[in-house]
Amino acid sequence: MRATIIHGPGDIRVEDREYPSVLRGSDAVVRVSAACVCGSDLWPYRGIRETPEPRAIGHEFVGVVESVGSDVASLAPGDFVIAPFTGNCGKCAPCRSGVTVACEELVGWGSKDVHGDFVQGAQGEAVRVPNAEATLVKVPGVSDPEDSLLADLLTLSDVMGTGHHAAVSAGVTAGSTVVVVGDGAVGLCAVLAASRLGAGRIIAMSRHEDRAALAREFGATDVVAERGKEGAARVRELLGGVPADAVLECVGTAESMDQALRCTRPGGRVGFVGVPAGGAELPIGVLFAKNISVGGGMAPVRTYMPELLEDVLAGRIHPGKVFDSVLPLEDAAKAYAAMDQRKSVKVMLKP
Repeated sequence: MRATIIHGPGDIRVEDREYPSVLRGSDAVVRVSAACVCGSDLWPYRGIRETPEPRAIGHEFVGVVESVGSDVASLAPGDFVIAPFTGNCGKCAPCRSGVTVACEELVGWGSKDVHGDFVQGAQGEAVRVPNAEATLVKVPGVSDPEDSLLADLLTLSDVMGTGHHAAVSAGVTAGSTVVVVGDGAVGLCAVLAASRLGAGRIIAMSRHEDRAALAREFGATDVVAERGKEGAARVRELLGGVPADAVLECVGTAESMDQALRCTRPGGRVGFVGVPAGGAELPIGVLFAKNISVGGGMAPVRTYMPELLEDVLAGRIHPGKVFDSVLPLEDAAKAYAAMDQRKSVKVMLKP
């Protein structure tokens, strides 16, 4: 089969790899209908994270079950499924408490499972899924979704659930004033998540006209282009002289966290979901002095999938609008370049 392999900074190739098969009773093999490039995939692409040797890449996919192991009862060949960006067992204490990304048998796509066997990356033609019943979510009544629904479903594998985690972690409720730092796919989905939870005022921080327009479509009431002290001052001006109740940090850099804290009122909350890079740290003194609470981290999107899927299928939310480009898998290198150069918000790859 064909699969995307990263060889080093700026070096993405689509190569031939062995087609996966069921190795254990809890496995399923999923034929990938659509995958995509994530903002966090750009860290190794840009050399911010090392790639010591070529490896499979990609962690977001949806597709059709091709085969299942002998222990799998709730999934069958032909089922259309969504895979969260990590696999989980569903039985350990973290899974039972809903923190599936801390699973004791955590599987990252493009790595090895707890038995030491390879698990394919999402940006390929097929993936073996360990602990398939706990990991995969079946989409009822759907076998071959049309393009817009396919895009909506694919966001549930990561960015919509991650944006939702930021909003939940920041305590967004009906009437909250919210600032979203970051206008990538996660930030835009965080705007949508805050709107879904009933926020009364949502300020999206964006300097890009196309992204700002989508933020407004997703529920942003205001857009702020300024950054740093000027950005925080503009937020206070919009909110009547006070910072926001809740700030959603969706980038992961030192600058974005600083911006988030500047925009949070004393006693407010920051929900952070940006994958840490560029020396991001928390200033304990600021948190102490202002009684700012910080929560979040890697999003347990598998836990959020059922409620978000219900809204997608009912047509209440359309997070798939973050995809502004669709390319064949063979053009994966072009997809990475487009996102790296900010020519695209998020690129879907179709095998």
